[in-house]
Amino acid sequence: MTEVTNNRPENETSRQTSSRRGFASMDPAKQREIASKGGKAAHRQGVAHEWSAEEARVAGRKGGESVSRNKEHMAQIGRKGGEASHPRTERKQDTDRN
Repeated sequence: MTEVTNNRPENETSRQTSSRRGFASMDPAKQREIASKGGKAAHRQGVAHEWSAEEARVAGRKGGESVSRNKEHMAQIGRKGGEASHPRTERKQDTDRN
């Protein structure tokens, strides 16, 4: 028989398990629903932040600068875009040579 510690069998105590409670463990659709309610309530109360065009422009520029510092990441993004717009197909040249 296995020893029980904290109401769990011994083999489960050494494993790190995540809690099945809280916002982060919820279904993403349920999270969006709850977050949406919070945003709507903030707007009704007049305490929600509303971005001006200039604030949005500055924030977007900051994010772009931050991401573009990582050259390897940018190269991966470029490769993905190129592959999506020009999917590889069998080349006729290769099949004609055989």
